[in-house]
Amino acid sequence: MSVLRKIRGHAAFPLILVAMLMAPVAAFSASDTESVSVIVDQARVIKLPERVATIVVGNPLIADVTLQPGGMVVVTGKGYGSTNMIALDRTGAVLADRSIQVEGPNDKLVTVFRGVDRESYSCTPTCQRRATLGDAPSYFDAVLGQTGNLNGAAGGSGGAKP
Repeated sequence: MSVLRKIRGHAAFPLILVAMLMAPVAAFSASDTESVSVIVDQARVIKLPERVATIVVGNPLIADVTLQPGGMVVVTGKGYGSTNMIALDRTGAVLADRSIQVEGPNDKLVTVFRGVDRESYSCTPTCQRRATLGDAPSYFDAVLGQTGNLNGAAGGSGGAKP
């Protein structure tokens, strides 16, 4: 006689049946379906199972994910929006599938509009130019150019122009 026939007449049969049907869903823990929030241009460290071998990112323009030893993962916000990451083991089995939300900076940022053009400033404590997605192209390019020149000079590559 099968186990199902034995418990069919039992008063708790409906609950047992639901538990049996939900067992495959319980294989994924709550942490495997959590959402990860990160600020654009910032990084966050999260923990995944140690046996993760491959990570796939839905849209790498929104977030970059780097796998570190021991299942540690660095999630970096690249652009505004939502994407996901899927963690696989060496056999291709899905270990985790998480949503990634990338949001804009929320503190000490001043936005100046000049007509339709936008400029961003980081005010910590003095306001300085900051390249932020959505700024006017001329402003954005000028800030990145200055930053590149400064980094080149600091690194000794001679990137600074006279």
